[in-house]
Amino acid sequence: MEIKFSGVIPAPIPEKDILQSEIWGRDITFSGTDKTLIYADSGKGKTTFINIIYGSRKDFSGDVLIDGVNIKNFSLNQLSDLHKSRLSIVPQGLLLFPELTMIENINIKNRLQNHLSQSRIAEMTETLGLTGFENRKAGRMSFGQRQRVAIIRALCQSFEVILLDEAFSHLDTTNTNIAWELIMDEAEKQKAGIILTSLKQDFESGLNKLRV
Repeated sequence: MEIKFSGVIPAPIPEKDILQSEIWGRDITFSGTDKTLIYADSGKGKTTFINIIYGSRKDFSGDVLIDGVNIKNFSLNQLSDLHKSRLSIVPQGLLLFPELTMIENINIKNRLQNHLSQSRIAEMTETLGLTGFENRKAGRMSFGQRQRVAIIRALCQSFEVILLDEAFSHLDTTNTNIAWELIMDEAEKQKAGIILTSLKQDFESGLNKLRV
């Protein structure tokens, strides 16, 4: 998948933030297996950037092209297909169903493609330290636990790019490293790219880095 930003400026955004950004108002291309960190202080547009790519925000000037097609021209069916099998996401707000259990939240997504076996989901659950929480309602889990559930859910589909919007903000260093390795392994299996946002410029070495 190729994602191209051309002169994109979201509304509203202060002029000084546009001038300091390496993304807004510029021509940037993300393609193939690129792994990119988008970093900035709070309120500079990291989540806006992710939501523009995902097609959930269209209040911007300029163009965002996915494989040469302007995302503003995608029909609802095209967006649905994009989200189902090509573009996965861990949104900052997570968007889990609080009254459903951990495993129900995961399986709702997994049933769309039956992408992972239940044994593989159990392996991921154990890897991320969530064994024993399968039947706990998401609304009764800590935010860090819910982040790990949202990561598993995002991996329950095929994807060409996975978007991670501050997906590790409530995880300690150990759990962040474990989750990151799991995501990297799955991305490599699918020959997919990764775009993540973070407050930290030094999140991980070896990534392309852009200041939003």
